[in-house]
Amino acid sequence: MKPKPKKVSAEQMRAMERLSANNPGFMEYAHHVGSFSIEKLNVNEMKNTALLAMHQQTEIQLKQIYEQVELLATQAQKIKERSDVSRRIYKAQISFKPIPGNTYYLYKKPSGVEVISMIPPESWGNECALTFVAAIKLLADHTWDTETLN
Repeated sequence: MKPKPKKVSAEQMRAMERLSANNPGFMEYAHHVGSFSIEKLNVNEMKNTALLAMHQQTEIQLKQIYEQVELLATQAQKIKERSDVSRRIYKAQISFKPIPGNTYYLYKKPSGVEVISMIPPESWGNECALTFVAAIKLLADHTWDTETLN
């Protein structure tokens, strides 16, 4: 059975043309239930969003690298200070073989010569002619560590 033609006014025809499309796949809105809308890509907005994300990520990464560099610089400074202390201590007089992990004591004679001793300053009493400089500890790598070396 063939459908009967229906008479339509010119105004109704224009309204139907507005609601239909020659290429429904390119319509800006879904033309049936399974369709998705196609939106015009705003290139500037996409670039600005990507640029903002890129700046945020690079700032985070640069901050992390900066913090790592600061940590390494601090560690390098501590190693240098320990090396300087060790050089000074190895120039001091010593009459025994120090054992790593033990604490010893650095004294200065009236002549200015420094001496390493196993005797802590409180054990000398008032009879010591030496001036206490610092408590020192020999580390496993044969460097010396001290908190208060003057």
